[in-house]
Amino acid sequence: MARGKLRIYLGAAPGVGKTYAMLSEAHRRVERGTDCVVGFVEHHGRPRTEVLLHGLEQIPRAELQHRGGTFTEMDVDAVLRRAPAVALVDELAHTNVPGSRNAKRWQDVEELLAAGIDVISSVNIQHLESLGDVVKSITGVRQRETVPDEVVRRADQIELVDMSPEALRRRMAHGNVYQPDKVDAALSNYFRPGNLTALRELALLWVADRVDEYLNEYRSRHQVSKIWGSRERIVVGLTGGPEGRTLIRRAARLAEKGAGGEVLAVYIARSDGLTSASPKELAVQRTLVENLGGTFHHVVGDDIPAALLDFARGANATQIVLGSSRRKAWQYVFGPGVGATVARESGPDLDVHIVTHDEVAKGRGLPVARGARLGRARIVSGWLVGVLGPVLLALLLNTVDLGLANDMLLFLALTVAAALLGGLLPALASAALGTFLLNYYYTPPLHRITIADPKNIVALAIFVGVAVSVASVVDLAARRTHQAARLRAEAEILSFLAGSVLRGESSLEALLERVRETFGMDSVALLERTGDHDPWTCAGRAGTGLSPARPEDADVDVPVGDHMALALSGRVLPASDRRVLGAFAAQAAVVLDRQRLEQEAERARALDEGNRIRTALLAAVSHDLRTPLAAIKAAVSSLRAEDVSWSEEDQAELLEAIEDGADRLDHLVGNLLDMSRLQTGTVTPLIRATDLDEVVPMALGGVPEDSVRLDVPESLPMVAVDAGLLERAVANVVENAVKYSPAGRRVLVAASAHAGRVELRVVDRGPGVPDEAKGRIFAPFQRHGDAPRGAGVGLGLAVARGFAEAMGGTLNAEDTPGGGLTMVLTLRAEGGSGTDPRPADPAEEEPERQAAP
Repeated sequence: MARGKLRIYLGAAPGVGKTYAMLSEAHRRVERGTDCVVGFVEHHGRPRTEVLLHGLEQIPRAELQHRGGTFTEMDVDAVLRRAPAVALVDELAHTNVPGSRNAKRWQDVEELLAAGIDVISSVNIQHLESLGDVVKSITGVRQRETVPDEVVRRADQIELVDMSPEALRRRMAHGNVYQPDKVDAALSNYFRPGNLTALRELALLWVADRVDEYLNEYRSRHQVSKIWGSRERIVVGLTGGPEGRTLIRRAARLAEKGAGGEVLAVYIARSDGLTSASPKELAVQRTLVENLGGTFHHVVGDDIPAALLDFARGANATQIVLGSSRRKAWQYVFGPGVGATVARESGPDLDVHIVTHDEVAKGRGLPVARGARLGRARIVSGWLVGVLGPVLLALLLNTVDLGLANDMLLFLALTVAAALLGGLLPALASAALGTFLLNYYYTPPLHRITIADPKNIVALAIFVGVAVSVASVVDLAARRTHQAARLRAEAEILSFLAGSVLRGESSLEALLERVRETFGMDSVALLERTGDHDPWTCAGRAGTGLSPARPEDADVDVPVGDHMALALSGRVLPASDRRVLGAFAAQAAVVLDRQRLEQEAERARALDEGNRIRTALLAAVSHDLRTPLAAIKAAVSSLRAEDVSWSEEDQAELLEAIEDGADRLDHLVGNLLDMSRLQTGTVTPLIRATDLDEVVPMALGGVPEDSVRLDVPESLPMVAVDAGLLERAVANVVENAVKYSPAGRRVLVAASAHAGRVELRVVDRGPGVPDEAKGRIFAPFQRHGDAPRGAGVGLGLAVARGFAEAMGGTLNAEDTPGGGLTMVLTLRAEGGSGTDPRPADPAEEEPERQAAP
């Protein structure tokens, strides 16, 4: 069955009109005859949105019972049975009520897509998992409801629903988004103009990046080489010289002038390795460009202008920034230089900026070795000099008589020139032809191949010997130079690879992208399989081209062990490149293994934590739980004894002992279960606006009536909490305070409001806790001092802090002036900023509507 298509309406904040746009699209599709149903849409009491639900078929929601309440979620099975062409599923990042089919709504959507049902959904930019820290730094609020970025990236269509901050605030002020009693709090907190502007920029940039990805894929799929200037991309050509810093800063200023500008610094190293690049300077320039928000790229290419232009066109760049040449005036006789060549061949769509700097015309730091590898042009030149040169020289010498010795020296010079240009074979051809011409034209008898004077035979023999020796030495030097240059190039690349490891670049995709850039390939993939006959799977890939499904399908494949291979597509690489490529392949395997080991270590840490908890639970059962059980059993055995007559007072005392033991058991087991839920992350608060004076008195039911003095003013603002969790947290803190408070000294429970927060302080006059132990008393199974074993398993404060943090609050210990300990429970006032990770508005996070722990 073909997978369904996902369309997402992305917004910067609640109220921009995502659900409205989604329902409008549904009506358009229904009018065209498309079978479209509403799987789950929440109108949040907005009249215009609610009106759009009329006329659309709505799948009945599933009802779930949780903590004594009834909640509704999307009925995935009902939607699958109905099998519509299109299903509307609002709020993609929503967390389902515990007991639902899936933990997250995006997982429900994945099931619908797998069943071939198209889905239209909505999500806000702050719910993307990768942007959690950014959103928190902007708004001071960490989003608990998140959706993996990859889920949104895989969407077939993403449509941005945009609205200016001023327009959104007007909509809120008119009551089109929230109820009137929530508008003022929302406008003064989460929906401040600065917050909305920053979130809007995040949404625009994120969508722009996705559009850029789609554009690159389209250009690669359709083999479009022409530059499309959709955004300013500025390529900086670096030589490794000190002028590179000036070029990078200039490019950054150019990028700032256009929205979404991007800087790509590229260093092109010759494959022979004989360039005057300073590794230290390149490292400094790499750090500089990354600090300015750009990226650094390392590319190998013999023809630097062509490689630079290929990189720029491949990156869809619009501008190239180069420095003015450092060559001196006389050096231009060897060619126009990189800058002039790039400017001439860039074409009309690629602008080239030549930037002046302090190193202009000062000469290169090191001489550039030319022709370390004998290319085709040099070999052809060598043959021309070795074959045509002696003939032309003979014709010239026929017009002038310089003597046999001078003639031999001139022919020897041609042989050396042929060796320098073309290597050994052209030099040998030049020596042989020169010997023949010297014998025929200049050695008596002339115009005959015989030699009359034996001295001339010796002279010609010496000429041949010197010519062959010089040619051999020159050719050997060229070969050794080429080998050294090749090794230097490999060392440079391997040094770069080692540097990336030392810098902590452990991403497999980043490493594969480096391989693709270095060798100029279209795509690179790391393939693996579990057995010799199992299919290959892709462990990681880079590039916009199609990745090969098997190593045999790739242009270049490098095996890594028995069941892993690095596959490259784009062109066939020479055998000399495979040694370096093998190092990259080995590093890719190491990175993949490290990633998996980190995942295994994380799972091991979770298992270790679970084992620690289980061990502590067993210790609690073997010690603390046995005490009340023994007391209950002793009291029951006494009551059942037939040989003893108990008075009513004695029976009442034994029954009271049984009741006390049962209460202690209930308290201990409750804390153990709560700690287990906190450790496994299954506590999901149901946040509601709550009055402290309604919850705190209920939390004091487990302590003696005269042991606590309560001071909770009725004028306090309401707090955004889960009433059940708050009651348990306060009960644990108060019971702990009463336990350590001296006889006759009551514990004070007082509340006050401060700057959008409400503090509940539990003050005792007990022995107190030293500063170094204040953090440890909140750890599970920790009890301070010489507390008796019957005092509990040390979970009360750990559970209280866990519940407080789950509600977005804090619980800390302070010294009581005059002696004792004060527990400070800080909660967010309804409509205040506080420490709650949820937005200030109640409809922002859907779990506030129905999710529960």
